[in-house]
Amino acid sequence: MLKYILKRFLYMFIALFVIITVTFFLMRLAPGSPFASEKEFPPQIEEQLNAKYGLDNPWYIQYMDYVIDSFTFDFGESMKYKGRSTNDIIFESFPISFTLGMEAMLIAIGFGVLFGVIAALYHNRFPDYLITTIAVLGISIPSFILAGLMQYFLAFKLGMFPISGWKGFIYSILPALAIATTQIGFIAKLTRSSMLEQRNSEYVKLAKAKGLGKWTTVFRHTLRNALLPVVTYLGPLSAGVLTGSFVIEQIFSIPGLGRHFVTSIGNRDYTVIMGTTVFYSIILLFAVFIVDILYSYIDPRIKLKGAKK
Repeated sequence: MLKYILKRFLYMFIALFVIITVTFFLMRLAPGSPFASEKEFPPQIEEQLNAKYGLDNPWYIQYMDYVIDSFTFDFGESMKYKGRSTNDIIFESFPISFTLGMEAMLIAIGFGVLFGVIAALYHNRFPDYLITTIAVLGISIPSFILAGLMQYFLAFKLGMFPISGWKGFIYSILPALAIATTQIGFIAKLTRSSMLEQRNSEYVKLAKAKGLGKWTTVFRHTLRNALLPVVTYLGPLSAGVLTGSFVIEQIFSIPGLGRHFVTSIGNRDYTVIMGTTVFYSIILLFAVFIVDILYSYIDPRIKLKGAKK
């Protein structure tokens, strides 16, 4: 196990280095500069700003500084928000995105697994058709359209929820539902398909032969093995929702990491763009790593390559 973990950390380090490199050169290829919108800046002041942020250095010097800063987790000062560092922006906004993401994940996993189990147990009957239709609709409708519909009908017309903002738990319900709806559809379909595959397994037939009830067989035997595809999906899903849905946070005016990322792109705030990209990548890599470790605990038959037998 230790050998496997060390090997995975090495792969994560290489992947992060590649992501940092690609991000840097994509930013260099992007047109404009962080100060292009400030039309009143005299050339002398713009030169001073370029010197302050190291933009007047050769590209290889900028690249080396960026790599060092990324691996030391020091992304420097924002080019648009005076006196605020990128680290401060990340640490202030990430807890908000994390809270929203956790709520969305609990909704997605809870309802997705429940709907998938019900659809599998009532295969080719009305509950299965109904849940499959709902899942397909949830996957097909983009989250930003669903968010707009929720704002119009549930918040504006019915007044059940606030339209936007972040001032308490009630403000998180609509954005969490908007993020979770698509994921509920995916998880429900994965759980349903996997449950149907496991239903004809020998160990399920043995459990039924022992006289175990339907729900006891499902929760003690079938569901555990059926969750493997769901766990695979939860790796990238958790990284995405925990760092905040970029579009949803913008629609609901939530001051999370996703909203700052979208704003920084429009402002060409290089330090914030690259800092949030690296931060998101780290979370994604660790989420996938944790999923691989969970495999061996959910299904003991799976042996991690490099782990001791």
